[in-house]
Order: sequence, then structure tokens, then C-alpha cells
Amino acid sequence: MLTLVALIATAQQLIPEPQQMKVKKGASVTVTKIDAKVNPGLNLPKEGYTLTITPAKAVLRAKTPQGLIWARQTLRQLTDPQGKAPQVIITDYPAYPLRGFMYDTGRNFMEVSMLKQYIDLLSAYKLNAFHWHLTDNPAWRIESHAYPQLNDAKNQTKGRDEGKYYTYDQIREVIAYARERGVMIIPEIDMPGHSRYFQTTFGFTMGTPEGMQVLEKCLKEFFTEIPVSDCPYIHIGSDEVNISDPEGFMLWAETLVRTAGRTPIAWDPGLPSGPNTIRMKWNTSKGDIDTSSIAGKGKYLDSYMGYLNDGDPLVATNRYYLRHICQRLNGPQLSIGGILCLWNDVRVADKTRISPHNGMVSGVLAFAERLWNDPKTELLANPAILPAPETEPSQALQRLEQKMQYHRDNLLKEWDMRWVSSSTQPWKVTLPIPRGTHPDQTPTISTWGGAVDLDVLFASHKVKRRAAMDAWATTEIHCNRDTTITAWVGFEAAGRASRRGGGIGYQGYWENDGRILVGNTEIFPPNKWNEPGTYRLPYESWGHPEEELPYTDEQFYWMRTPAQVPLKAGWNTITLYCPLTFPDQPWSFAFVPVTVDKEGHVREATGITFRMPAK
Repeated sequence: MLTLVALIATAQQLIPEPQQMKVKKGASVTVTKIDAKVNPGLNLPKEGYTLTITPAKAVLRAKTPQGLIWARQTLRQLTDPQGKAPQVIITDYPAYPLRGFMYDTGRNFMEVSMLKQYIDLLSAYKLNAFHWHLTDNPAWRIESHAYPQLNDAKNQTKGRDEGKYYTYDQIREVIAYARERGVMIIPEIDMPGHSRYFQTTFGFTMGTPEGMQVLEKCLKEFFTEIPVSDCPYIHIGSDEVNISDPEGFMLWAETLVRTAGRTPIAWDPGLPSGPNTIRMKWNTSKGDIDTSSIAGKGKYLDSYMGYLNDGDPLVATNRYYLRHICQRLNGPQLSIGGILCLWNDVRVADKTRISPHNGMVSGVLAFAERLWNDPKTELLANPAILPAPETEPSQALQRLEQKMQYHRDNLLKEWDMRWVSSSTQPWKVTLPIPRGTHPDQTPTISTWGGAVDLDVLFASHKVKRRAAMDAWATTEIHCNRDTTITAWVGFEAAGRASRRGGGIGYQGYWENDGRILVGNTEIFPPNKWNEPGTYRLPYESWGHPEEELPYTDEQFYWMRTPAQVPLKAGWNTITLYCPLTFPDQPWSFAFVPVTVDKEGHVREATGITFRMPAK
């Protein structure tokens, strides 16, 4: 029998956390009867629900069928493998009405069966929209009756799943599957940019009068095949393109979408959209959203810093949780929510690696928590830099990490979740110094986290980058006896949108000439590299042959075999040498103690304690 403390602990593992929850005294109960009903008169927001678990039954009430789905997902999380659940009273509803995830099938096609797995994950954590990026430079992925040449492999990028597309029956199948799980499909037909396949197919671009005639026929076909009740929103892209008449093109596209009874969504920055188009704010900048650019311009979605393929997954997961959606402290006004995006510009050979290579699951959990429960606290100066452990934002992050551990180990075993909690790991980091300068001659700054984005950290201290610089990071670890721990070690987090980076280290050495020492003992990579000294690229790979080279596990520290790190009883000093080896290099480091079992599941290392070095 679980104690009240244990029952409360079990209930508090919920992601996202309910708005109101009371755990009643008494033993956990076996849930054998579920009384679930929709009550449109319930005094709650649209997706709100109540859940009461008693010895007799679980009572679920919701204002809408979608809310009832969320009530069932909460009940699922509360129920252990033996069918027992704590007795609780929950009242719950989301902070934002649109909470989404985007995947780009235009660049890297994904089979319907895998799309359904992704939708299951979204539904489990109450994300209610799947933004389906259906077209991009390599291919048009929608069946075309009017122009079957759009589906012809010869008009698509070689090696990019050429000839693969979704039939209308498959699109309807995905829509129906998602609807049953409370998830709305938002299709994106990207235009007039991101469309090299279009010019290859027709000999002219989308922004020309001839291109618009083709597009109009394609869009009307899509609207006929997919009714407005299935897809009330259509994303029309519009970013990263220059055309002669941007205002005219957008007016034409938005009118076409609205005439079909849909609401258009467009990227911002992008071509100028009208006030009735929802703008999806994006930027890979590490700074937060510029609220002055959105004031008074209509509804918008937030994808700022929301790219799973950008940078270090451990850093990104924390960032999704620590920032405010659209910098609003009091829920939706014109800000109606956010969409977490997963772009793989680089060709993907093994689609099962998309999720672990990009930290997708941990990112989804953090993003789902933030969108359901927008905090009422002050904004962080920079959500990409972790706050000190004793601060309120860090305490909240630590509570989320504890919940994520539970979900990783109990509810998400089928996912390769390459994440461990590490937000309180302390570091003293030297300010960047000229190559060859001794670190003892340089001031240090304090920071936290198993992975640290040095670009963001140094920018916050107004450090100007040079062509070649050095930084040193130091922490201290305590253990009770001589032992050897295992740890992820990395000196880069290569972005999956571009291959710019230092690549794989030379045989026997870490990438980017990084070094790690325990005391005076240097630690080297545990295994031989399969491709030593490869993939070094000092420029963006877009439009270059390197874009077609798929990433492999050994190119990401969180996918590699952890390093063996010998420790002495007592306190041990860990020092990382982190050189900047070329201009515009993604500059970061990671030292994350982990354990990995025989099945490859990662867990936090035990039996060690960190402290901040004195200097």
C-alpha cells in the first residue's frame, strides 16, 4: 500500500502539470470502471476537463471531446502497470489554445506508420496540432491528379526519397488518426519559396503568373479532397524568398485560402501577410522574440528558438521550458500558442535516428509543459543560460527534470530518449583568451548545466569573437571511493540544418581539438572513430554536396559510447579545454555523467556530487 507521500509523488509526475490537483487520503485504487462524458456546459475553457478517481470509479468530464481525450491521457499517466492509481481530484485546462509540433517531410519523407508514432507522442502530452510540412525544395509530397509530374521522381532531388509522396487516402488516414487522439493537422504547402522541384518540373517559378495558375489548381484540388472540417488551417509558407510582387502574391494566396473557408498561416519573417493571417514567428537567434515587431498585427504563433535541429538538445530542452511563449505572462491574447519545429535540411538515411539525433522527446515534454502552463514569474534575461540552482526558475526546472526522469524510465521506454537531468552541474568558465594564454591569468564566470552553449554565454558578457580563441571550463566531483564513471563528452553540437562544424576528431582525439583532464590525467575517446577527421566544414552546407551526407551516431556526443572517467575518493577536478578552431564555429562543450544499460537506455550517474570550484 502506498503512503500518502508516495501517492502525492506519483500524482506529481504528470506532464503537463494540471492547473489544480488534490490528492485524497487513502490507498491507491484499481481503476476498473471509467465514467467519461462530455458536458458542453462545464464552466471551463474549451479543452478543459475534470478527473476524479475514487474507489468506485474514475469520473471524467470535459467541455469538448478533445478535453475528454486529455482527461484520459492524464488517467493513463496516473495508472501504474498494475492498474492502480492515486485518488485525486483534478481540474485542468491549457494556457494556450494552439500547441503544436512540426515535421518537414518535404526534405526527408516519413512513412505514415512513423507519422502515427509521432502523433501518439503529441497526444500523450496534450499537444493538439501536428504541423505537416508537406513540400520543400526536394519534393512535392502530395498526390497530384492535375499535375502528376509533381510526383515524378525525375523532378525531385536525388537521394531525397525521390518518388515518395502521400496519396489523398493516406492524408485522410493521418488526419482521422490524429483527430481520434485530439490532434489537428495543419498542412503546409510552402510557397513561393522552398520549391526548387517546382521550377525543375515546370520550367518556371511559383511567383510567376504561370506558377500561380499551377498553384491555384493544386490548392483547389487539395481543398476538394480535404474538407475544411478536416483542416481548417493551411500554412502557406512564404519565407526565405524574393519575388517581384510579394504583396500581390500574398494577397492572392491568402484570398484563395480564405475563399476555401480556411485560415491562412504564414512564416514571419517572410513575405508581408495580411492582418487576418496568423503569423508564425521564427528565428534561430538565441535572443528572445521582439515583441515590438508583433504589436497590433493580429494573431501569431511562437517558434522562436523552437528548432529541435538547432544546437545542443540538452541546452534546447531547458530553453523551451525556461522561456515564455511570446513573452506573454498571462496566457493567450493575440499570442495563440507555439509550434516546436523539427527540420532536417541534411539528408537522413535512417529515419529511426531522427528523434534521438534531435532530442525530440525531451524537447516535446518541455515544450508541452510550457505551453500548457505558462508561468507567472518574471522573464529570464536569457533562457539559453541556466540560472543558479537556488533560484526560482532553476527550482522549477529541477522539478520538471525529476518528472522527465520518471516518464523516460516508465512511460517512454519505446523511445530512444537520449537525455538525462544535468541543470545543476556547476562550472567556472574562463572568458575567451588568445590562443596559448594560460587560463590562470584570465577571469572566470560561473554557469551551470551538463552542456553549455559558449556562444550564448560569452555574448551575454559582451565578448567579441575572434578567429581563434580558447576557453577553459572547470568543475569538481566528489565520490566516496576510487571508481570509474562514464560520461558523455563533447566539444560541439552539430546542427542538423547545416553541416557547418568541426566534424569528427582525428583518431584518438576529441573533435575540435578539445581536451578533458581529471586532475593531471588526460581522458581520450573510448573507441576508435569509424570516420576520423571527417565532416569538417567551415561554412553552411545548404546547396553544397555535403548537405547530402547523412549524420551518423558518432557525430553526436549524446549518441556515442560514454568516456571512461577515473575518479579518486574525495574531490576531483575536471577540466575541459574548449578551443574555437575557426570563425563561425558552433562553440559549446558537454560533460554529462551517465549510465547506459545493455539495451542502450541512458540514466543519470549515481554516487557522485558536484560543487562549484573556488576559482
